[in-house]
Amino acid sequence: MAGRIPCLKVIHLLLLSFLMVPFLLLLTLQRTRMDPLSLLNLQVSTRASLEFKVLEESTRIIDEGDGEMAGKAIALRSETAAAAAGGGGGGNEESALHSLIQEQSNNNTEVNTEDLAANKELEQHRHVAGQIVIILIVLVFLFENLLQIRLCFLDIVTDDTVSKTTIACDFSQRRTDTCVLHGDVRILPSSSSVVLVRTPHDTLPENAAYSLRPYARKWETPVMELIRPISIGAVSAAQECGVHHAVPVVVFSTGGFAGKNFFHDFSDVLIPLFITSFHYRGRVQFLITNFNRRWVGKYAVILSRMSDYEVINLDGDERVHCSGKAHVGLMSHSELVIDPARTPGNYSMADFRELLRSSLSLKRRSIGEGKNYYSKPRLLLMLRKGSRELTNKREVVALTRKLGFKVIVAGPEQTKNLSRFAGVVNSCAVMMGVHGAGLTNMIFLPEKATLVQIIPWGGLRYACNHDYGDPTAAMGIRYLEYEVGREESSLVKQYPKDHPVFTDPESVHRQGWNAIWAVFLNRQSIKLDVKRFKGVLQEAMRSFLSR
Repeated sequence: MAGRIPCLKVIHLLLLSFLMVPFLLLLTLQRTRMDPLSLLNLQVSTRASLEFKVLEESTRIIDEGDGEMAGKAIALRSETAAAAAGGGGGGNEESALHSLIQEQSNNNTEVNTEDLAANKELEQHRHVAGQIVIILIVLVFLFENLLQIRLCFLDIVTDDTVSKTTIACDFSQRRTDTCVLHGDVRILPSSSSVVLVRTPHDTLPENAAYSLRPYARKWETPVMELIRPISIGAVSAAQECGVHHAVPVVVFSTGGFAGKNFFHDFSDVLIPLFITSFHYRGRVQFLITNFNRRWVGKYAVILSRMSDYEVINLDGDERVHCSGKAHVGLMSHSELVIDPARTPGNYSMADFRELLRSSLSLKRRSIGEGKNYYSKPRLLLMLRKGSRELTNKREVVALTRKLGFKVIVAGPEQTKNLSRFAGVVNSCAVMMGVHGAGLTNMIFLPEKATLVQIIPWGGLRYACNHDYGDPTAAMGIRYLEYEVGREESSLVKQYPKDHPVFTDPESVHRQGWNAIWAVFLNRQSIKLDVKRFKGVLQEAMRSFLSR
């Protein structure tokens, strides 16, 4: 909250400003009612220009009067001379001169009266202009503080703290444990604990005490053991606040697989963080344990769209952080999936992808939108090195080009710059690759694009669909898959053809995840049968043409 005016003060200033505006308008209208000029015809200019205008008008009136009097005097002299030549008219001359003098006196009086009226008009202009300047200043103040006023009211609306002191924990979900605390919440990094200070009227049980690891992959026991546990409970007295957060806080971990695998960056942290915090529309503070500086730096542009505040590293922080509401742990639904019915604001994967487009300045929402930059549909071929490597990539690229695609080849090196590579993905109509973390980049594809997943040998179709096939529908992406045959797998060189790896892959599955990883994922490379694979590419082209 540094640099922001406290909400109570902003509200007071807002009320004062709104009271000043009608008061000043009333004064202006009251003064204007006595003026000969209508407020609608009032022209506001600078003081100097107003004075110049009035003086110019006064000078013009006087000059015109003098000229008229001079003309009458010349005419009178001419008439007098003519009368004298005719032998009379002396009395008429005196009478005419007397009338001329009287008329000049009357004219001078009119000029003086007009001068006074002009001066009065000038003062009235100055008064009205001054009032309008003050009103404009007040309005500028209101506009300048409009954002602050909006944020203050958002604090009232979105920070849905309740009058009761409560702790609500959910340990029933498969993927994650979460606790939400309302009331006087204190986060104590030094003891890895979050406590709620009791009130005389709360209904918290005496033994309210919980513990969880704030990482959304709780079934992965070896991974979860690396996540620092957070204890949660209620206390009658707590340490004084070192930092007060005027918005809700979310406590989570960037340990585990975060920073080691692109798929887990999104599935375990970014998407769960979005689910947990998006309904606050940025008015939320992130507090991170197992702080991974590299991970935070890589995704800083996305984090800044979720929260208006700099993330805080709780590791080694001795301060007591206080808030009216705290989420400990992140909500999570499935791999790369958001279930709108289970979110606080019914938002979906489409909303998350919109946030990514905004964060990373991605140009295309759909492949059918905007200018057609390319004469051929672009196909992005994601390549792996080591496990699940595509060994005949040259043949695959040649076939793809022959079918009419513009091929973009990307290996691990090309994916390191998140913003740049997201733009490359967003420019493509098709993305293709062997099952692996690189396919997570499909979240940057425009709608109606196509993902082609190559599934390795080993009865992995269900798992591969779960990770990348099932999420495509909610992203508005079309999905195609190609399951490799035994002869396309490098495993034929490692095991005899009658080995259970080929005759009964499920027997390997029954040995657990480590066996699946060791046999089917970590040791297998693929040589595609391009004749058989051609049909999938043709279907991808038809999908593009039918957009």
